[in-house]
Amino acid sequence: MNDLRKKLEIPKDALKTINDFLLNENNPLINDLLTLLDKYGGIEEINKRAREASKLDNLINQLAKKNADYVKDIEWLVKARDDHSFINIEEYRKKILGEKALEMEFNDDFAVTLELSACQYFPFFIDIAKDAIKNRKLVPGRIIRVRRMKEQEEDGDLLAMTTAMQIIGSTWVETLDTKGTAPGSDGMPVNVHLGGPDTITGYFGGVGQPNDFALKWIDEYLYYYTNYGIKQVLNVNPGTVLLGYFIYKLGINNEFKISVYMGNDNPYSCLWTLLTAKLFAREDGSSPLIGFNLSNSVNNKTIQMAAYIRKPFGFEDVVRLEHHITETWKSIVRQPYDRRDELLELANSVKNISAKHEGGNVEVDEKREHPTDILEYFMPKEELKQAGLWEYLRINHLDRYDAVNSTAEALTKHGLSFIAAKELHHYE
Repeated sequence: MNDLRKKLEIPKDALKTINDFLLNENNPLINDLLTLLDKYGGIEEINKRAREASKLDNLINQLAKKNADYVKDIEWLVKARDDHSFINIEEYRKKILGEKALEMEFNDDFAVTLELSACQYFPFFIDIAKDAIKNRKLVPGRIIRVRRMKEQEEDGDLLAMTTAMQIIGSTWVETLDTKGTAPGSDGMPVNVHLGGPDTITGYFGGVGQPNDFALKWIDEYLYYYTNYGIKQVLNVNPGTVLLGYFIYKLGINNEFKISVYMGNDNPYSCLWTLLTAKLFAREDGSSPLIGFNLSNSVNNKTIQMAAYIRKPFGFEDVVRLEHHITETWKSIVRQPYDRRDELLELANSVKNISAKHEGGNVEVDEKREHPTDILEYFMPKEELKQAGLWEYLRINHLDRYDAVNSTAEALTKHGLSFIAAKELHHYE
């Protein structure tokens, strides 16, 4: 058996071949990437611009020019944070457990990140912040956003959310517009062979960033990185994942989260993803792969195997395993979908995991006049309003936030820790 296993060893000449290929001065794949980096002034200039753009004062000054009303909300949020208006961790535990909380020990080494997806609109975020104060609830420690970048750049939501996330101490992810399903300048999808449901089988593995759009995705990323300090984005394609590794290795301080749409649904696909991350990690062992969202179809054993792979690669504290606890009621999975009990089984043995809430609690969502629907993520804001969906979406968003809090309560009752917005929910 051991002799057979040895055949899997990667020979040095194979590694040399790969290195020779990457370092070849005539390699058009690498040359095109380096040319794109030069467009933004090179590595040092790119990182310098991103650091400057991400400064809170600069973000607020830009926001004042774009949407002055949002600045008032930001000022309210800063004051509420500084006044310690939000429930602290000990107070929350006592709220859930009573005096029993004083006797229990919570292991923060296995804290579960409370994740909400998606928080599309800044006013909806302010809704949950105000509710958290009023009803002594938690603001998530991680927020995913899937709204069109250009649209939210125009109305100020991008600046407002970027500012708010710094203020509350939550991590967040944006989703770039350069993807195969998005319309190009002619109004047609980037992937011209795909249409609606009548071409659904063509979407299996064929959406992403076709042809030259992998580099265009990097170009779009560098625009938002240098102009707004947006650091972490969603990644849905093997080519852009690889390019994300490349630019990080070259010196860009980028981060990304691999989407559920990538379909990592077994331990060997997880090995493939983490293996590549290891090959292109920096000398300090760090990687731009910050979040790794496995497929909705994975069971606990696959998540445990992903954690098993992650540890010897030195990624246990680097790569967060992200797992959907609830999903939108429509357009993505068979319902009912509720993985909370499975999370409770994992939470005391798998480090650095997040509980993602894409839909409301099943018993709530299924009874809504308008339940959550993932297809509405991709609709323009004005189209949503014209269709009379705005208030429904606000309710759906509050339902997601309630689902996050249901998970926090369940974790607490089982003596398990969580990560909420770090600047709002502190320890005494």
